[in-house]
Amino acid sequence: MSTNVTEKKPAKTPSTAKPAAKKSGSTAKKAAAKKPVSKKPAAKKAAPKKAASKKTAAKKTAAKPVTEKKTPTKSTVKKAASPKVDTSKPMAKASEPVVSEPKTPTPAAASPAPRKVAPPLLSIVIPVYNEELILFGSVEQLVAKLDKLDLTYEIILAQNGSKDRTADIASELSGKHDNVIAHDYEEPNYGAALKKGILAAKGRYVICDEIDLCDVRFYEGALDQLVPGRADMVVGSKTLAQSNDDRPLMRRVATRVLNGMLRVGVGFKGTDTHGLKAFNRERILPVVRRCELDKDLFASELVIRAERDGFTVMDIPLDVREMRAPSINLYRRVPKVLKDFARLIYLIRIKG
Repeated sequence: MSTNVTEKKPAKTPSTAKPAAKKSGSTAKKAAAKKPVSKKPAAKKAAPKKAASKKTAAKKTAAKPVTEKKTPTKSTVKKAASPKVDTSKPMAKASEPVVSEPKTPTPAAASPAPRKVAPPLLSIVIPVYNEELILFGSVEQLVAKLDKLDLTYEIILAQNGSKDRTADIASELSGKHDNVIAHDYEEPNYGAALKKGILAAKGRYVICDEIDLCDVRFYEGALDQLVPGRADMVVGSKTLAQSNDDRPLMRRVATRVLNGMLRVGVGFKGTDTHGLKAFNRERILPVVRRCELDKDLFASELVIRAERDGFTVMDIPLDVREMRAPSINLYRRVPKVLKDFARLIYLIRIKG
């Protein structure tokens, strides 16, 4: 054990300070010569100080408790890292990542798709030229009669070069009735307007009518032959014995003269080409496209070509009661008819 030695230092006085220093220095020299070198007394003094510092540190440590930081165990780390899992759903394998199910987006309210309208059973094509006096009333009466029949239909008004209000009235009727359609052809051309209307028709069966006739009884008679397939084309003949033709005499004569010319010129075997006509659109449409004449003889070329191509053409009686005088003078039509007749012979006999 080491003993703490307290060394008393002599009080310094002004008279004795210097001699004391010299005496101690000489005494130290003598002692160093006589005795061996020993541990320095300063080392002995340092030891108690070190111990004292340890005791002080121990007291401080006891006064302030030290909170030890806990090293996280494996289980703690696992719990902290693992996410919350919904136990109601099947757990994914450890090797596979947990994939959350995508949310199904709520579809926006889509606008309803346009409804497909089935094509009508019947398409009625009526060429009109300068018919402002009778057009509106005739179409209204025709619509009323057709609505009583158990069939779907459309009426195509093929307006061609009218100089009066015919085009405006046709547009008005088209706006009033969903199944009335107005078509415009720029120049006065009966045959071209009729052909255009036929090509635009959507019905299974097509009827070519006149605005001053609109004979629904002919429609019914024609459908009786077309629907069962007994005929491909039905012609309302004005010259049959059962027909009733109330037209002026000159018009009746003109019809018979033209029929005679057609029989001689192109071998026509029927009784009329300019009466009302009805036909199966799908079968006769290729014939319509092959026709090259327009104006007055388009109807004649159509019937003759259908006959020569082997289609079944049937004539049925017709009652003719015109509601007004012809819009085009008969005598003015003769030169054009003769010219087209010569061309018809070429188309049928030579060109084929």
